[in-house]
Parts: sequence; structure tokens; C-alpha cells
Amino acid sequence: MTIVLGDNQYGKAETHVVRVTKNGARHEIKDLNVSVALAGDFADTHLTGDNSKVVPTDTQKNTVFAFAREPMGEVEDFGIRLARHFVSEFASVYRARVSIEEHSWQRIHDHAFVRAGAEKRLATVTCTDDGTWVVGGVGDLVVLKSTGSEFHGYIKDRYTTLPETRDRIMATSLAARWRFCDAQVDWAKSFAEIRRLLLDTFATQHSLSLQQTLYAMSTAVLEARPEVAEVRMSMPNKHHFAVDLTPFGMDNANEVFYASDRPYGLIEGTVTRDDAPEPGLAW
Repeated sequence: MTIVLGDNQYGKAETHVVRVTKNGARHEIKDLNVSVALAGDFADTHLTGDNSKVVPTDTQKNTVFAFAREPMGEVEDFGIRLARHFVSEFASVYRARVSIEEHSWQRIHDHAFVRAGAEKRLATVTCTDDGTWVVGGVGDLVVLKSTGSEFHGYIKDRYTTLPETRDRIMATSLAARWRFCDAQVDWAKSFAEIRRLLLDTFATQHSLSLQQTLYAMSTAVLEARPEVAEVRMSMPNKHHFAVDLTPFGMDNANEVFYASDRPYGLIEGTVTRDDAPEPGLAW
């Protein structure tokens, strides 16, 4: 029997860095969760315990903090600088992947802020000697519309109890990622426009299924944003069931619902433009 070491990587996960930029009395804040993963010539450390080619994860953490001392720019810019640093600085590193979650804060004063919910802006940058790939995204974006959604015409068997509906609440905690065609993009403008397109389409597209809505939202982004090659979305169905009030002598015209957190349907899909460049190592 032959035993071989397969694909491997290592890194420092979830370095939480908060950067305050002070412009007189008015401050700006960046709140990032940064994860680094390195792949390369690290077989010896697995096979013999030789660490001579290893960049310690503590060094990776310190590098995140040191790079945060300089102007950070958008999360994609910050991720590109970090990923390229690890590949160019260390001969043993063939690939660096930097994944960033940005937590949003809303200003309530020149130097006071309130956390803006659970939504996170996402960025993943992968760098090798062959190039740099950027994936943007948004996570934990909770959306709901109280009408404009139907679900009917599905397979029914002896285990089916779900009634068909022509009017229902549709809600989800959206996770979307989009692969950029290149690494030269106005990141802030692109993110704002993609987020707007996702939300506008969710709100206005009459839905016959969450799958149809996923496709429509992804298509809206690809049609309007030429810098995006591919969209991947995960949409858990946050079910809302109309409560039967007849035992109390009351009707319920789709106004009172029970919100069930689990189990839930999980809808996932990828939509790609046919002329998109190959993804390489982006994902």
C-alpha cells in the first residue's frame, strides 16, 4: 500500500481587526474578520516535522495587523495586497487565499456608530504566480416580502401535506458570491450596485419558486455588471406558515404567520455568462 499526502493548506483564521481612520473629529471605521490560507511546498512539515519552509500562523496574524496600519481601501484592495505579499515574500508559498468578512457600522455621531445588523460584505482573494482572482459577496442579508410569491404545481405523493399557495411570505437569509472577470474594478461602486440589483429584483420579481427568484437575481447582476463572470447564491427558505385561527372563531387572510426556523428548504445555484473566463482558482 502506498500512502501519499494530498492537497493541503494552512493559515490563520478569523483575525478580527478594527481600523479607525481619524480625520479630525470625524472618524471612519473598518471592522474586518480576515482569514489567510497558504498552500505550497509544505510536504516536509507533514512528513518529517521539518518546519523550515513554514510561515507561522502567528506571523500571518501579525501581517494582517501591520497591513491594517496603512490605508486599507476596500476589502478587495486589502485582500489583494495581503495575498500578493505572501506569494511574493515567501518562496515556499505557491498560493495564498485571503477571505474577508466586513461588518457594517452606521454612523450616529462624528465618532460614534451602531452595528448595522448581521449583514456582512464578503471578499476572497486568491493569488498565485499565475495571477490574482477576486470573489466578492454578501452574507446574512435577511430579506422578506409579504406577497408576490407563489408555490404550486409540485410533485405530490402519499407523504405530501404542504398545501399549494398563490400568495405567501417569501423570506431568506441570502448568501451571494460573485466572481470578477479581473482584479481591476471599482470595488465600492460594484458592490453597491450588485447589492441594489439583488434587492430590487427580489422585491419586484413575481416569484413562482425560490429557485426562479435565485435565477432572476443572478441574471440581473450578470446583465447589468460586465465585470462579473459568475454568481453563486445560497438561499435558505425562512418558512412562514399561516396560522389556523378557526378554532378561535377567527379567519386569517394571510395576515398571521408562524415563523419556523428549522427544518428549512435550502436553495442553491450558480449562474454564469457564456463568455465568462475560466474560474481558475477563484473559488
